[in-house]
Amino acid sequence: MFGQTPLVLVETPEVLADCVSALSRARVIGVDTESDSMHHYREKVCLVQVSDLHTDYVIDPLAVDLAPLGSVLASRDIVKVFHGADYDVVCLKRDFGFEMRNIFDTMIASQFLGLPRIGLADLVGTWWGVELDKKWQRHDWAERPLQDEHLEYARGDSHWLPALRDILVRRLTQVGRLEHVLEECGIVEAREWVRPRNDPGEFWRVKGSKQLDPTGQRVLRALFAWRDGVAAEADRPVYRVLPEEILLELAQRRPESTDALAAAFRRNAPFVRRFGPELVDAVVAGLADTEPLPEPPEREPRVEGGLRGPRAERLMAALKAWRNTEVEARGLPPVAVASNSLLKNLTRQAPRTREEVESVDEIRAWQKSLYGGTWVEIVNDVLGRDESAADANGAPPARRRRRRGPRAAAVSAAEPVE
Repeated sequence: MFGQTPLVLVETPEVLADCVSALSRARVIGVDTESDSMHHYREKVCLVQVSDLHTDYVIDPLAVDLAPLGSVLASRDIVKVFHGADYDVVCLKRDFGFEMRNIFDTMIASQFLGLPRIGLADLVGTWWGVELDKKWQRHDWAERPLQDEHLEYARGDSHWLPALRDILVRRLTQVGRLEHVLEECGIVEAREWVRPRNDPGEFWRVKGSKQLDPTGQRVLRALFAWRDGVAAEADRPVYRVLPEEILLELAQRRPESTDALAAAFRRNAPFVRRFGPELVDAVVAGLADTEPLPEPPEREPRVEGGLRGPRAERLMAALKAWRNTEVEARGLPPVAVASNSLLKNLTRQAPRTREEVESVDEIRAWQKSLYGGTWVEIVNDVLGRDESAADANGAPPARRRRRRGPRAAAVSAAEPVE
């Protein structure tokens, strides 16, 4: 599968120094990481795979200090090719404090080419006829020793990336979208890891939590805290201790004894057998809790000012209709034209000139160049029609007249006319 390309396992400072020296002379390298998020409470990067045109390196950060690799990842002279870079970039910054510069993301490139399948295995299969084995995709990469089959799997995620970039760059250049992709990649390389805080309102993340009554929400808060403690002590992901669906059902049923717990669920359910008394204790603690509940987070932070109400709804509908047409005509996914988030910002800010387009939140340079004039036309058309209707009717455009029902009409008819 990998031809004559040698594989080097990097586990010592001496081998890492040789690796960094070789990579520093490369023009383009492929990069990928393997983490253990599916198996441990706090995830960490367990492997870093790097490939140049001559060698595949699998670097073990559990065995060697990766600091020397930072100069390669920060170099503006070396293109770092990732596939779906967001997660890798954030993990490398979080665990090692690396700076990331000159990234090329083959997944983003595939989206901007409108390719029907954009997974790495799909792309490698398309151009090289090679089937990548995903057998170890869910493996616990913190386990040691590493087996040969682990290393062969890992190298496959970086080996093909430099050559894949060459293919995608040529195609993007042909269709005039290379600069679009490079701008998107620049945004990805600026991603930062946000350190999780001990948020007392984290239990609101459970789907359905807002539909519980206040007592149920306090029970859910207690169960959520219990699960986090168990996961931390066992070094397991929280979802592998107890899924959120069970937490929610417990908060609804609120069993106050092991008999009530067994009656509410199957007595031989694994979580009942394993955690029964602890779950009851958490429920009872939640029922006795008198601490005020934190405010639930809004789905989207409310931004003051801007266009709202019926006019905003009409403008959003017009922008979505435009995007649907553009997506179909260009054969691109919506994200390669305008995201939902950008359409919301365009609606709220309603730019009526090209100058106002410049200040729209989250807008890209390539979008302003391609679509700025079109968006101004759409905004002026929708709002202009509203204003014309308002002038004709003598009513402000942002209001809709309420339909007068029979009761309202009767009251109006009974009022004296002055």
